[in-house]
Amino acid sequence: MSPSSDDIERMTNKLRRQAESRGYHLTPDQEALRSLVEGLLVNMERYGYPSCPCRLSIGEKEDDLDIICPCDYRDADLDDHGACYCSLYVDKAIADGVKEVQPVPERRPPEDERGAVAVSSGRFAYPVHRCKVCGYLCAREKPPEKCPICMAGRDRFEPFA
Repeated sequence: MSPSSDDIERMTNKLRRQAESRGYHLTPDQEALRSLVEGLLVNMERYGYPSCPCRLSIGEKEDDLDIICPCDYRDADLDDHGACYCSLYVDKAIADGVKEVQPVPERRPPEDERGAVAVSSGRFAYPVHRCKVCGYLCAREKPPEKCPICMAGRDRFEPFA
């Protein structure tokens, strides 16, 4: 069963509010946005969770945790390419129409490599960054553009040992 126009509009508004409150931007392409939101709603109905509409879901939540929207790869894709894999989330330049979305390569590891332990030999696989304003911690190559908790800018993060 396809989601209704009202359901799509409600979910779009919810995603937009969440994105804006956390310093993110949704694609300005309204046709693509509608299609992506419809895919999220279909996956929500199908699997019980909003699996990314641009990737194949296994249908087992535990196996799909990394692709539940917003997926684990969103921030790294935004940093490297200005958009996430499906381009639901875009950087400010794309949102403002200053630059266009370019193809984003798949970052999700093959199925047999998923679930790798983040800690090996007592070290984290990624550097850990701490927000100096609120203490938020994240393990990734670069800190987020804005802290998802207090909205402090990237410059307010420091390496965390």
